[in-house]
Amino acid sequence: MFYYLLKYVLLGPLLRLVFRPRIEGLENVPTSGPAIVAGNHLSFSDHFLMPAMLKRRITFLAKAEYFTGPGIKGRLTAFFFRSAGQIPVDRSGKDAGQAAIREGLGVLGKGELLGIYPEGTRSHDGRLYKGKVGVAVMALRAGVPVVPCAMIGTFEAQPPGKVIPNIHPVVIRFGKPLDFSRYAGMEHEKAILRAVTDEIMYAILTLSEQEYVDQYAAVVKAEQAAEKKERKFPRAPLS
Repeated sequence: MFYYLLKYVLLGPLLRLVFRPRIEGLENVPTSGPAIVAGNHLSFSDHFLMPAMLKRRITFLAKAEYFTGPGIKGRLTAFFFRSAGQIPVDRSGKDAGQAAIREGLGVLGKGELLGIYPEGTRSHDGRLYKGKVGVAVMALRAGVPVVPCAMIGTFEAQPPGKVIPNIHPVVIRFGKPLDFSRYAGMEHEKAILRAVTDEIMYAILTLSEQEYVDQYAAVVKAEQAAEKKERKFPRAPLS
């Protein structure tokens, strides 16, 4: 009930008033039955804007940190995400990917919409990064279509680190569903999973018109953080 209270009474009308998002291709989202909506991820506000605009309920796999924060703020955040029907996923450890896949398949098994960000994390610079193959595994195992989605303008509206969003026009663009039934039963073949994921990312890229980076966003973030640390605390030269 809290999900629909947020959508239609508390948060949805406010988001429409502030961002005035333009929705394109909404007819491409199935009106019933299981499906995956795979989108780019530019901002914290993505979590709320897309669900608020969709007619159907959508469940996202959200990082576990949103549910385990300390203090009052952490408890309120956890309550908000749980009440909105979002599922926590632990992204640490070797079994993290399998846990996410299990949770996602559970949502699809109920005939619902599942929201996924194949990049695995928010883009820190507005570019589109290489997708992880979990989305392909779920699409093939569940035998469901994948609807590509592009969030446009949310990076400018609320870039990483900014709490209060800017007033900036936002477009949410849905592409035609992608059918991967030709790969049924091939979810254990790495080359197939990579091909399916790349096709999904290309569809998102076509919709968003972002610059594409053929690297994982988390890897690039870690490399840049290491470089920044090295500049701040340079190593002493060997004598």
